[in-house]
Amino acid sequence: MKTMTLAAIASAALALPALAQDIANGEKEFGKCTACHAIIDDDGEVIKRGGRVGPNLYGIIGRPAGAVEGFRYSPALAAAGEQGLVWDIENFDVYSQDTTAFLREYLGDSKARSLMTFKLRSGGDDIAAYIASLSDATE
Repeated sequence: MKTMTLAAIASAALALPALAQDIANGEKEFGKCTACHAIIDDDGEVIKRGGRVGPNLYGIIGRPAGAVEGFRYSPALAAAGEQGLVWDIENFDVYSQDTTAFLREYLGDSKARSLMTFKLRSGGDDIAAYIASLSDATE
């Protein structure tokens, strides 16, 4: 079931016209995330100030889910990472729209829950592209 539904989502996304992510818009939209998340590079330089309720999002794109050292994730997000979930622009966008629904679908577990309660209506792909651009620029 998980594979079929995720495949259907991916097929629908591929059927839409390809839209380039807007990094500048992602930087602006990241303001919605700063209540809980900061972006701090590997050297400790603060790129975007934010809360510490959520994990540091520096380098999150390309990283397995639940992999920020020292952060306590929900059991569901940790399980998704253990099952191979690696963040990319597309799945970060879908996840940010409804984190619990995403995890339930990914894990095939109707009881899975996310600790993140905020639902981003749109712009998750731009935010992900913005975050990715920060780590790419420093490598």
